[in-house]
Amino acid sequence: MFQVGVQALVGVTEHFGEFSRILELSERYPQFVYPCLGVHPVQGSVGKLRSADPLVGLDFTPHVADSEEKRNQQRDVLCQQLELAKRLNLPVNVHSRSAGRPTIQLLKDQGADHVLLHAFDGRVSVAMEGIRAGYYFSVPPSVVRSEQKQKLVKQLPLEHLLLETDAPALGPEKQVRNEPRNLIISCEHIARLKGLPTEHVAEVTTQNALRLFSRLKINW
Repeated sequence: MFQVGVQALVGVTEHFGEFSRILELSERYPQFVYPCLGVHPVQGSVGKLRSADPLVGLDFTPHVADSEEKRNQQRDVLCQQLELAKRLNLPVNVHSRSAGRPTIQLLKDQGADHVLLHAFDGRVSVAMEGIRAGYYFSVPPSVVRSEQKQKLVKQLPLEHLLLETDAPALGPEKQVRNEPRNLIISCEHIARLKGLPTEHVAEVTTQNALRLFSRLKINW
């Protein structure tokens, strides 16, 4: 991955069973793989989390949260994790599928200030509420085939954008396994949409990542 300019990555888990694997990878590849541990909205409760940047959030798609009770359970779990992140002075990587507005509102209500909204699927007007709160948004390679994400990229300031893959999902092609090296696809497409040099987009998004994830160490 160094050949395509990937110098560090934040490895994200989706469930408790992956915690040990990502921690093992971070120990095997120090200063390259950084763990991001948290309770995904489809998980039921908060377990014991180590001091690593957590993936948290809300998912209000019908097959995940088909009742107000389930949505409130997600809100409770998210609030617990936001409190933990504040106590440990960690940023949060936030999932907000079909829940953009309530997620951003809850983040603001809870005083969250070091926030990344990954693969945001909401409207530009809702995303701008996050921008005004100082939040960041990351762009996956699926931007090449997503009109919604292209609109976001065009409207959101580059100073609030990061690169992501969300591998193995959200690749440039449907039903094809996504990989970390596809990060360059996100970078190139952002540059194309904004009419900027790819090198400039790479530099600004890297600096954004370093500001948000203060533990990242790269040779820039």
